[in-house]
Amino acid sequence: MVPKGFHPRSTKSQAADSPSEVELLRLIRHRAEGFKSPGLRLGIGDDCAILRPRPDEEIVVTTDLSLEGRHFRLDMHPPESVGHRTLARGLSDLAAMGARPLAAFLSLAVPPELTRNPRGRKTSHKSQNKSWTTRFYDGLFKLAAAHKTPLAGGDLAQFPQVVADIMLVGAVRRGKALLRNRARPGDLLYVTGSLGGSAAGLRRLEALAGKKIPASLEAFVKPHLWPEPRIAQGQWLARHGTATAAMDLSDGPSIDLARLCEESGVHAEIDAAALPVYSSAGFGATLEEALHGGEDYELLFTAPAERKLPRSIAGVPITQIGRIVRKSANRPPVTLLTTAGIIPLEPQGWQHFS
Repeated sequence: MVPKGFHPRSTKSQAADSPSEVELLRLIRHRAEGFKSPGLRLGIGDDCAILRPRPDEEIVVTTDLSLEGRHFRLDMHPPESVGHRTLARGLSDLAAMGARPLAAFLSLAVPPELTRNPRGRKTSHKSQNKSWTTRFYDGLFKLAAAHKTPLAGGDLAQFPQVVADIMLVGAVRRGKALLRNRARPGDLLYVTGSLGGSAAGLRRLEALAGKKIPASLEAFVKPHLWPEPRIAQGQWLARHGTATAAMDLSDGPSIDLARLCEESGVHAEIDAAALPVYSSAGFGATLEEALHGGEDYELLFTAPAERKLPRSIAGVPITQIGRIVRKSANRPPVTLLTTAGIIPLEPQGWQHFS
């Protein structure tokens, strides 16, 4: 698919040292063609991409929008991290369905100064001698290679702020997709990995006010800057028929679990003491961050109580954090079991327009 941005009349004001749309597209296409996938018959270069799933598979599609000033800040997030996070958001949606990635499509808008290589500055770090846009693609392509996800097309445009709109296409065995609406009373509630790491990392980054991240904090902020979508774990759950319902934790357990309960027509209990709250390098997330923080991109899923689950899947720990109960008019959708008793867990995760 050939990007169609940069209307000809807009190029008159373009700086002389800024690469043209054609030049940017040529670089992107060259990098994208470095990875081949049997599910992608035709990628960048024509009006549309051509995908070829296996005969027994269904197609799943997701989109995610990343906006400068809303989802990332230029003074706080390295360009590689922005590219990584842009793709990770879509991959996490595929993971929640138990799907394997087929292809990614990216529409990217940037101001022209972010396409220029820095002038008159030589550093020991090769990345610092590249343009913001090149470094963005460095982060995106590295994660794409790790999950065998070819970039099959998209769009380019000039805009005063950075806007990255990612679309992911995946495939899952027919009738085996993990859905949100199949949790049943008596099911146990599980999460992968740990919770609150992204929110805690963001808190630390904001405290640095755009300064360089000290070595002592690099490990702690990693879940925020470099979230890992649980593709292998989602595929394992779908392949083994383990989960009754699943979704990814993009906005925080308090609101995401409420959404799963609404779709399944059930209520849920969370055991506060069982939550795997993130900690690293001598720092830790708070219970509030674990419950409401968002952007952890872990999987939240339910499974029958009689089903035995491994302690980890593909190297990622699995933790039982609660249970699914019958829907009742006399109780809130999600409650939190604490040493002080049972309290309502109000959805406080991320919501646009609220």
